[in-house]
Amino acid sequence: METGQGMERVDAAPEVLIRPMKRSDVETVLGIERRVFTSPWQANTFSGLIGRPGSELWVMERPPEGVIAYAVLWCIVDQGELANLAVRPEYRGQGYAARLLDHVLRNARERDVEAIYLEVRASNERALELYEGFGFLRVGVRKNYYDKPKEDALVMRMLL
Repeated sequence: METGQGMERVDAAPEVLIRPMKRSDVETVLGIERRVFTSPWQANTFSGLIGRPGSELWVMERPPEGVIAYAVLWCIVDQGELANLAVRPEYRGQGYAARLLDHVLRNARERDVEAIYLEVRASNERALELYEGFGFLRVGVRKNYYDKPKEDALVMRMLL
């Protein structure tokens, strides 16, 4: 259900709103980033991507708690890369990542993106289950891609 100007109410949970990330969201997003990832992005990375052509940054808000999840998609011509997707730990396992990913994929289709790629830690079973459930396929491995701890990345692709 659309609410106007890039915002969407998620039908399954009307209290949740997905909207474009604003600069005022960056500190909250950074707090989630630091809790979720061992090598978090910096504030200037998020700020520098907001409004940049080819970059889509989304937040999921749950009033009154505020931002509980976010996603970053880079689009170049007909290819996309899901560069980042995270949910606050206390909201994991409740379907929020799936709802946000569904929103990102629908927007990518509207931009005529034909394929989306991503990297994920080989040990991240919850993320692998999510991505494979949406139809992402494992297409490669990047050896020792991640630090803290050192770990391979699985490269995944989904044709839209």
